[in-house]
Amino acid sequence: MAATTYANENLAVVRRGINWGAVWGGVFTFMAIWSVFGALGIATFAGMANPNVPRPVTGMSVGESVWVIILTAIAMYVGGLVTGRLAVVTTRHEGAAHGQAMFGLSVVGVLLLVVLATAGLTTTGPTEVSPHSPYILGAIADVGWAGFVALFLGWICAMIGGSQGQLKGTETAGSETPVQQIRKVA
Repeated sequence: MAATTYANENLAVVRRGINWGAVWGGVFTFMAIWSVFGALGIATFAGMANPNVPRPVTGMSVGESVWVIILTAIAMYVGGLVTGRLAVVTTRHEGAAHGQAMFGLSVVGVLLLVVLATAGLTTTGPTEVSPHSPYILGAIADVGWAGFVALFLGWICAMIGGSQGQLKGTETAGSETPVQQIRKVA
């Protein structure tokens, strides 16, 4: 018996907002990469600090800043890519929106981790330094600038990564997608 084939019709895919499961998957991917390699950077650069000097972190802030900037950009790109792929986005704009949502949730997660970590590091004792000292203000400025650059590049990378999750064959609007032939069942 000869098989009868039918041509599929091109159907428009209608999305109803953000796929939050995909966004959370990207957030967890970002947090995993950022945490593991962030710990490696902290261990590496803290190992170079000299605890016998009055300002032990002077000089290591540049290397740590570069590490955080590069690490954040790569982790945000991979998180955005995972988000776009899990969301099965059909346009680059939709992927970028998913990447943006992943970026926002990731930043909130990182801020919570930083607040919790610094709350456990507060000390009272002879090593306490005035918050108005040039050393502390310089360290805060270094962290602020590195954080800004890391987040700005991370934001861009998250949206680029999300837009890379686009389905193949849907890259140009208005183009004919290939018609897939199907066979009639039984």
